[in-house]
Amino acid sequence: MSYDFDVCVIGSGAGGGPVAFTLAKAGYSVLVLEKGPWLTEKDFFKDELACCRRNIYTSNLREEPHVVEMETDEGGWTSQSTYQSGWNFWNGNCVGGSSNFMSGFFHRLKPVDFKLRTVFGSIEGADVADWPISYADLEPYYDKVEREIGVSGRLISHPHAEPRSRQDFPYPPTAEHPISKYIDEACGQMDLHSIPMPRAILPYSALERQGCSYNGYCGSYACATGAKGSSRAALLDRAVATGFCQIRPNAMVSRIISDQTGKITAVEYYDKNGQRQLVDAKIVVIACQAIETARLLLNSPGPKHQNGLANNNHLVGKNLLFAGGGAGSGRLPYAKFSPAKAAELRQFAGPFVNRSIQDWYIIDDPTFGVRQKGGTIDFVHLHPNPIARATRQIRGRSGLLWGKPLKEKVKAHFLEGIYLKIEAFCDWLPIPDCYVTLDPSVKDKWGLPVARIRVGFHVRNLQVGWYLAERGAEVLKQMGAENVISFAAGAPPTNLVAGGCRFGNDPKTSVLNANCRAHEVENLYITDGSFMPTGGSVPYTWTIYANAFRVAENIVEQLGGNK
Repeated sequence: MSYDFDVCVIGSGAGGGPVAFTLAKAGYSVLVLEKGPWLTEKDFFKDELACCRRNIYTSNLREEPHVVEMETDEGGWTSQSTYQSGWNFWNGNCVGGSSNFMSGFFHRLKPVDFKLRTVFGSIEGADVADWPISYADLEPYYDKVEREIGVSGRLISHPHAEPRSRQDFPYPPTAEHPISKYIDEACGQMDLHSIPMPRAILPYSALERQGCSYNGYCGSYACATGAKGSSRAALLDRAVATGFCQIRPNAMVSRIISDQTGKITAVEYYDKNGQRQLVDAKIVVIACQAIETARLLLNSPGPKHQNGLANNNHLVGKNLLFAGGGAGSGRLPYAKFSPAKAAELRQFAGPFVNRSIQDWYIIDDPTFGVRQKGGTIDFVHLHPNPIARATRQIRGRSGLLWGKPLKEKVKAHFLEGIYLKIEAFCDWLPIPDCYVTLDPSVKDKWGLPVARIRVGFHVRNLQVGWYLAERGAEVLKQMGAENVISFAAGAPPTNLVAGGCRFGNDPKTSVLNANCRAHEVENLYITDGSFMPTGGSVPYTWTIYANAFRVAENIVEQLGGNK
């Protein structure tokens, strides 16, 4: 039987890019279907209006909403369209997906993250499961990401450092703001280990990409130099250059068609003109982002998949994960520094802070409770967006400000001190009340049911998030920061999503096998963050990249090896 392509990849972000790149390099024909446009460096500007005030790089919520269910104080559930609420679970609808807009914090998971249930036992109300693979299985692919994507950093010894096959990163750290050394000093005084934060950002030109321009606008913005290791810049451009990879932008996949045996026979999509198209491939790889991957499967019933593709066990969409954690901030007035040091801090705006703490990756503190999984604390600049920052100054101690008092407050905010943020990451425990299904009435502009997302959370997320945020706040206070705050919240961060198609060895309790092939569909793989049973205590992107490279190699073997 002849096929249009050897492999069809749906989605072009961190889960899709490694597959397209690996298969194309191996000589197999690959088609990548991406719902959004194909933008390149020349299309990206540091425009706060376009990036952060309007949905220029993401879907129009009027045409493509989600429906979110939140728990009420009375214990019930209420739902609202994201078009009404303003929440946005789209993180980048263009070639390269949300990897174009990431901050590039690239921490690895650690060996303990692969066996949380074994190490810490069960947690009431949570469905914690061990991974079917180990850290040792994934470590070579973490290493591959460092080299293929371009990860910069500097290794130091600390109690929770994970094993590595190489003794340092392939690229030195990106330029660091002078405030970093004050974090190091404060941590040293507190017997903590301040570690340089690995970044998926090139410090200089390499891999046929330019180095970082250090303009201060990174997170939430696409990179105009190609320094950031997005799937598009780092992998897809090279995949297309092989001659074996074709990318079709503005291609909205609506349904996956399967036959009487349960095997996928075609992928249905709408092109940029709204015309329905069909394409077939030996193997189909879904990498749409966890929420949309579950939605696509549920929207694709077939003769052997009455509940949706790969969903005879009713687990598609279940065990959805976000990132647990906390946050905080503090202000270091320039007046506290000598004139020379204050001038140094004012002079450099673009370089990164690049500092983290993992001393509480496992919390062994009797005052907090039993020994349990903790997390990572990152120190970052307050985002430089001037509109957002100035808008927040409108409130004073006695109400709204205007005129001269508002001008003075805005001036002081921007000119009289440096702000540091705490971003603390911990596990978002999988629970029965956090999942994706199809909304029974709301449809998108193609007439397809949209994803309905229930976002219940486990109280442990909050407890650990508060603990980590408070520890980060103590470091800021040690540095002499003023107005230090720290907090945690149950609302999910919409840019960090995983789970929904858990992998495992038992088809009764998982959607995918250990190689991320669907138990029920022989020619279906899923390579975005959907596979993760637990999320760890770091951002997911590095792990998604690494696992996608691992799965891609397995697909190459299934197809017969390199051509």
